[in-house]
Amino acid sequence: MKKHIFLIFALIVLTSFANAQRMYDATSRQIGRVDGNYYYDGSGKQIGRVEANYIYDGTGRQIGRIDGEYLYGISGKQIGRIDENYLYNSKGMQIGRLDGNYIYDGSGRQIGRADGLSRVQEIMFFYFFM
Repeated sequence: MKKHIFLIFALIVLTSFANAQRMYDATSRQIGRVDGNYYYDGSGKQIGRVEANYIYDGTGRQIGRIDGEYLYGISGKQIGRIDENYLYNSKGMQIGRLDGNYIYDGSGRQIGRADGLSRVQEIMFFYFFM
């Protein structure tokens, strides 16, 4: 009986780990992981979570929200805008671009790569956790 419980537990842990999505920097070093609504840094420390349209840091403090194509900081001030695959700051300057699994800064340099993340998860990571 104990063996079965251990095997079930091991399968759950391995399945959870296998389903987690990862973020890498331009040198292919893992800088983060997303598991469901939770965001982790490269060392495995929880750095945030997303619930509905609200973004929280690792301590549970709200740090922003997303409303359609606009991103807002905790003060309610617009910090960014998403237009298709282009990312802009509050002044309308292009600060990034998504191209498949790759993330580029405003100058066109690759700054990251996503493995298994949704477009929204990539955007949240870029604006709030990179």
